[in-house]
Amino acid sequence: MRIIFTLTLISMFLFSGLAFAQSDTKIGYVDLSRAFDEYQKTKDFDKELEKTGDIKQGQREKLVKEIRNMRDELELMNDSARKKKEGDIEAKIRLLQEFDQDAKAELTKERDDMVRDILKEMNGVIQEYGKGHGYSIIVNDRVLLYGSDALDLTDEVIKILNEGYKK
Repeated sequence: MRIIFTLTLISMFLFSGLAFAQSDTKIGYVDLSRAFDEYQKTKDFDKELEKTGDIKQGQREKLVKEIRNMRDELELMNDSARKKKEGDIEAKIRLLQEFDQDAKAELTKERDDMVRDILKEMNGVIQEYGKGHGYSIIVNDRVLLYGSDALDLTDEVIKILNEGYKK
C-alpha cells in the first residue's frame, strides 16, 4: 500500500514538473548596474554633479587661500594684533570645516536622490516591459547564479530608457 502511495506521489510530482516546463512561463533578467551606468540620464546627472562639485571645490580653495593669507599677515603683527588675528583664523578654519561638511552632505543627498529616482524609473520600465512582452518573471542579475544570454533583457531595457529620456 505504501509503495503504491509513494509511486503515486512521485508520478504527480513528475507530471506537475512537466506541466510547468511546458507552460508559457517566460523568464528574463536585467543587469541593473550596467543599465544604471549606461542610462544617459545617469551620465548627464553625473556630469552635472561633477560641475557642482567643482564649484564647491573652487569655493573651498578660496577659503583656504584666505586662511593662508591671514597666516602670512600674522607674522608681521605685534602681540596684541596677533592674538586677534589668531582668533579670526580659528573662526575661518571652523567655517571651512563646516563648509566641507555641508558640501559633502549636499552632494551626497543630491546623488542619493538621483539614484533613487533613476532606480524607480528603471523598475517602472522593467515592469512595463515584462507585462507588455508576456514575461512571468524578470529578476536582477545579482540573484542569478546562471542565465543564458538569450534571457538577458539588459540591452532592451537600456534602449527603452534612453529613448524615453531623449523625448
